[in-house]
Amino acid sequence: MTGEGGEAGFTLIELMISLALFGLIALAGLALVDSLMGIRDRTEGRLDRLAEVQRAMYVIDNDLTQISPGALQGDAATLSFNRPLAAAGGLPVRIDYQLGAGTLLRGVRGRGLPQGAQRMLQGVAAVRWSYYRPGEGWVDRWPPAPELAGQWPAAVAADIALAPGGTVGGSLRRVVPLPVHP
Repeated sequence: MTGEGGEAGFTLIELMISLALFGLIALAGLALVDSLMGIRDRTEGRLDRLAEVQRAMYVIDNDLTQISPGALQGDAATLSFNRPLAAAGGLPVRIDYQLGAGTLLRGVRGRGLPQGAQRMLQGVAAVRWSYYRPGEGWVDRWPPAPELAGQWPAAVAADIALAPGGTVGGSLRRVVPLPVHP
């Protein structure tokens, strides 16, 4: 660190070693920041997917708890019933649920409403609707017999299998007890 003339300073080798150490510390810091950013992005993706799943479950629950007089029809793949729609002045509209191209779709049909389907939940592998008939248990079709066409089941269950490989996978089950049929 001392030169020939008695001047104090750093040698070239000392500077090169300190720059190399600084570079290694900076590289480790950059790797740490990159890792934290990746974790944050994955967490945000999972939270977005969880919010989408919760919204879909809320809408299904909300639709079924507000069911209005009319026929409830369905099989294991589809469900159709009436409910009042505030946007249509409280008039009953027909709600249809079905799976199309890996997406749970909700259709709303009524006078003066545009036709089309709302995408409820994407990345769905399968949907299975089942209907609870007191004394007999869960059935895959409603009405299970022609003489029950004017009645409702006691509850409706939606079993949704999320497609593998997404940020949130697995299966969901929502059981909604229905009000007493008027």
